[in-house]
Amino acid sequence: MDFETRQSGGTLQIDVLASRIDAACAIQFKDRMRELCAGGPARVILNLQRVDFLDSSGLGAVVAAMKYLGCDRSMELAGLTPKVRKVFRLTRMDSVFTIHASVEEAFGNGSSVA
Repeated sequence: MDFETRQSGGTLQIDVLASRIDAACAIQFKDRMRELCAGGPARVILNLQRVDFLDSSGLGAVVAAMKYLGCDRSMELAGLTPKVRKVFRLTRMDSVFTIHASVEEAFGNGSSVA
């Protein structure tokens, strides 16, 4: 699974370059996220704009990555496609994560979408 990262001030942006986060790659996703987030800044924005499919294993991997950050760091999501947004809404995980319509919004006005 491929990622691109950018760091700006106290924020690490991680772009997921895969179209799916599912059972086939969930463990690889979690391991790679731990590597990318280790010792990083307090705010992480996970850009999911290219992800068109997320199953329960993928959702669990995203949650595990958030938990890895601990209490003093945060993970925000950006660019959710309609299918992925629906998974977060149906599981009520949209109330756990701050979700931005786009990365630009996450860095801009900071308002969230449901």
